[in-house]
Amino acid sequence: MIYTVTFNPAIDYVVRMDSFLLDTVNRTIAEEIYYGGKGINVSAVLRELGHDSMALGFIAGFTGDEIAEGLNKQGIHTDFIRLDEGMSRINVKIKAQQETEINGQGPHISEAAVEQLFDKLDSLKAGDVLILAGSIPTSMPEDSYEQIMARLDGKNIQIVVDATKSLLVNVLKYHPFLVKPNNHELGEIFHTVLKTSDEIIEAAKKLQQMGARNVLISMAGDGAILVAENGEIHQIGVPKGKVQNSVGAGDSMVAGFTAGYMEKQDYLYALKLGTACGSATAFSKGLAVKEDIEQLLKQI
Repeated sequence: MIYTVTFNPAIDYVVRMDSFLLDTVNRTIAEEIYYGGKGINVSAVLRELGHDSMALGFIAGFTGDEIAEGLNKQGIHTDFIRLDEGMSRINVKIKAQQETEINGQGPHISEAAVEQLFDKLDSLKAGDVLILAGSIPTSMPEDSYEQIMARLDGKNIQIVVDATKSLLVNVLKYHPFLVKPNNHELGEIFHTVLKTSDEIIEAAKKLQQMGARNVLISMAGDGAILVAENGEIHQIGVPKGKVQNSVGAGDSMVAGFTAGYMEKQDYLYALKLGTACGSATAFSKGLAVKEDIEQLLKQI
């Protein structure tokens, strides 16, 4: 079973307008609602690929009820921990001549609730996959990822970490199956700007020396590079298409790579499927859907 963790799920309220002006009433030309959070995005794309997953995390208030109910209607299994106070976030995404986001803070997550999550994760078994994606809310311990991986260490669970800076670096000692920085985030870790593929590959190898098993580097329109634990290094471009959306493309790549590797244990195929999923999301208004993924996969 694949498990995803979203500490701070949200309702993403997307409003589209011809222009956005301050100090006046703005009217939309279209509106959309999505259930947001990096782990939730991964679960949604996994569903499109025919893989079941269990979405874990915390919800609160009427917005939390809507997130859980909406995901279940989409066929995404959830086992959220309900908090007694506060409400899950509503994030407003304004898409006009420029894009603006107003992200909610989210509910306070108590120590008892965190321990409930840890107890759920303790039930994972050998061969399960756990995907940890995104930042950690301020009400949770900064080392929550480390605590999770320490508890699961030695249980033969494949852990994928999509995080940045120290949040990523500090878990490498637990040998995650996959880490997925983008090229800019990878450069930040080593306090440099990576300009060439060779420089990116060398930096990825340093992450391996620090403990990562496989390093997947997304590079937006320049494609992706995979430095695999078996010594393989693969670099591929992206299919042709018009970018409409940047939200969730990285999460979609994680979902595609994970599904691809589970299906064939082939790193190149996993990279291709991950790239197809990321591109399918980038080329659409929402997350990738099966039909688009299959079409783009043929072009890679």
